[in-house]
This record gives sequence, C-alpha cells and structure tokens, in this order.
Amino acid sequence: MPTCHVYIAASLDGFIARPDGDIEWLHQWPDAGHDYGYSAFMRSVDGMIIGRGTFEKVLAFGRWPYDKPVVVLSRTLDPDAIPPDRADRVRIVNLPPEDLLERLAADGWNRAYVDGGRLIQSFLRAGLIADITITHIPILLGAGRPLFGALPQDVGLTHIQTTSYPSGFVQSHYVVGRMG
Repeated sequence: MPTCHVYIAASLDGFIARPDGDIEWLHQWPDAGHDYGYSAFMRSVDGMIIGRGTFEKVLAFGRWPYDKPVVVLSRTLDPDAIPPDRADRVRIVNLPPEDLLERLAADGWNRAYVDGGRLIQSFLRAGLIADITITHIPILLGAGRPLFGALPQDVGLTHIQTTSYPSGFVQSHYVVGRMG
C-alpha cells in the first residue's frame, strides 16, 4: 500500500484555517512565496488525497495549483463537481481510507500526500500516516479549524528535524508511530 505523508502549515496555536475556512493569514508574510521544501516534497509523492473542504478551497483559487493526480475523498460530493478542465487530474471517491489506498496501489502509487484537517485526522486515527511535516506560522488565531482533533489513543512521534527560517516560520518533521 502507498505510504501517506502530511505537509501542512498551522498557526502557533494549532489552527490550519480561521473558523470560516479563511487561510489568507498564510499569505501575509513578506517571504510567503518562499518554498520551504514544498517543491521537493511534491516531487516525492505520486499524488494527493484531499477532503471536500480542501477541494472546495482550492477550486476558489481559480488557477489549479497541482500537476499531480488528486483524489478527493468525500461522501457528499458528486463527481460532476469536478470542473471539466480538471477532469483529467481529479477524481472524487467515496471509500474508506484503507480501500482507497488499495486502489491507489493498484494504480501504481507508492507515496500519497494527505491534505485537509479532517482528512488528516481520519488517516491518523486509522494509523495510515507515515510522517508529518508541520510549518508553524508565528501568529495566534485564537480560534479556527484545528490541525489535530480527538484520537482514540496517543500517537507517538519521533522528531527527525526542525528548521527555523528568518520569517519566524518553524518547520518540524516527525515520523508517526514511534517514540524516542
């Protein structure tokens, strides 16, 4: 089965978006255009698995930002929600995460980028996330959509590396499922 990897930004208080889903606060920094390892990460994955909320947010950007295949995991979206100009790169499926990964393995995927707060949480609960790279942005939102939610048990993490940037961004990489 493909391994699943997270690469995400969060406020210092752990939110990935404001309560209404707004993420403009991510783009207000002087060097917000800096790559922070994102291109290398994207080269390392075969495609993305995103949730409905992330898909709808990305559609609002206007320009489609991904050149990799994207799978939208949703119980409610109709496949007709995919704009015709993206139909060759996006598919909507309603499968449990494990079944989706089996299908992606059959398609030749080895590494998947999992993005979207609730989706990341569900993959963590299922024990399907291999590693997490979090870039903490030096802002306190006070409220919003949390990166992590309730878990049935502790999830051990092994710290691999932390990099701090002149912008104040602090990026940490963890392997999931090990401690120490």
